[in-house]
Amino acid sequence: MRAGAAPSTQCDVQRQRVTRPLVTCEHGGNRIPSRYAALFVGRQRLLASHRGHDPGALAMARSLSRAIGAPLVAATISRLLVELNRSPGRQFRFSPIMRTAPAALRAEVCRRYYLPYWSAVESFVDQARANGEHVVHVSSHSFTPSLDGSMLRNADIGLLYDPARECELELCTRWQAALRARLPHWAVRRNYPYRGRSDGLTRYLRLHFDAATYCGVEIEVNQKHVRNGSAIPPRERAAVATALREALASLT
Repeated sequence: MRAGAAPSTQCDVQRQRVTRPLVTCEHGGNRIPSRYAALFVGRQRLLASHRGHDPGALAMARSLSRAIGAPLVAATISRLLVELNRSPGRQFRFSPIMRTAPAALRAEVCRRYYLPYWSAVESFVDQARANGEHVVHVSSHSFTPSLDGSMLRNADIGLLYDPARECELELCTRWQAALRARLPHWAVRRNYPYRGRSDGLTRYLRLHFDAATYCGVEIEVNQKHVRNGSAIPPRERAAVATALREALASLT
């Protein structure tokens, strides 16, 4: 470093690398494969609820993927069959059906759905590391307008990240600003309604890849904007995706 030059920051080092974007959607549907259908007889209302999937998350993931030219890794099986956004050992904890299912059946579900999904994402990041590239991973989710039907959640969009990772903080700060410019009537909050460090796929990847290789954030969209149980309107969805593209461009 030449005399008087400012030290390189974490983000400066990452900007010098090729950026490889990735979009995922862990809760894109509430499908139950036929071989497990007997476990869910009489559970149609539960499957159709937010406990069965994240309404609107898959359509948003597709829009984000197109906007930034990223591959999309998505699942349409219900989170009640296996929770793809929980670390190993916790993938059945929140399902009233699967947490008491036979161990052999749960192991089979993991082999068929959980392990291939996680392996696909982890392999993507591992390959980028081998190539000296930097992954920006955006995971698409949605949240209920109120918690347990009572406490209203005061946000239209939440951006979740680890504040200790400079590039995650900077990306979410810039994405928030771009969203506010394009959707001025929407409340955009960071690390709300959940904390970005909570257990899940992004946290797991942070533990296995340093910040020079991996930047992972989650977007949470309020389900009050979802129409017909499947997507927020195209105009708003396009605004969110364009704002992400602008935020990424300003980083690189």
